[in-house]
Amino acid sequence: MSDWKPKRFWKKAAAVAEAGGFAVKLDEKPLKTPAKADLLVPTEAMAQAIAAEWDAQVDVVDPGSMPVTRGANAAIDKVAAQRAEVVALLTEYGDSDLLCYRAAGPVELIEKQAEAWDPMLDWAAETLNARLCVGEGVMHVSQDPAALERLMAELDALGHFELAAAHDLISISGSLILAVAVMKRALEPERAWTLSRVDEDWQISQWGEDDEASANEIIKRAAFLDAARFYRLSLT
Repeated sequence: MSDWKPKRFWKKAAAVAEAGGFAVKLDEKPLKTPAKADLLVPTEAMAQAIAAEWDAQVDVVDPGSMPVTRGANAAIDKVAAQRAEVVALLTEYGDSDLLCYRAAGPVELIEKQAEAWDPMLDWAAETLNARLCVGEGVMHVSQDPAALERLMAELDALGHFELAAAHDLISISGSLILAVAVMKRALEPERAWTLSRVDEDWQISQWGEDDEASANEIIKRAAFLDAARFYRLSLT
């Protein structure tokens, strides 16, 4: 049945060192991914976080409360299996980065975007040697292929688990630059999230909050912060 959920059958979840990484066992049974691969993660901290998520389950398993487990599953079952495609997909965000698309007006919004986003584009130019161009409106802004190649190299240097985190950081925020800044600790995740919401916050200041939009924002913010945590847990 579609509403069936697995029930808790174990007494204790524990992180265990294994050859090539760290596993999680439910009592003596090792965790598997949805594709039935061994759930083997790169750091003890990540394995302990996954074990804590499983130990926090009560009667039935709620996958929505297990972001680290979901991230590990994605890294193993999806990213590792199609790594080149994921890198290419995420690089495309550099060619349509949120920070590059500016309002034609009013002046107050133009100034807010410039104040928030120009320093990040400068940071990318100085730190990553990737200067992105800015345009007005929604028409596509062509970017220097060399800059995009350098951004692709940043992504391609990531491990599978780091790349899984990068996928969520980029796709949720709409900005490859903000995501890389978080990964390089040039921005705290909360600050990056705020910078990604300049347009939405402007609309709220003018027209007030919409209940449905606010609820969606809460969900997306939580997912973004979860991705930032997953990235840091993936580092040895």
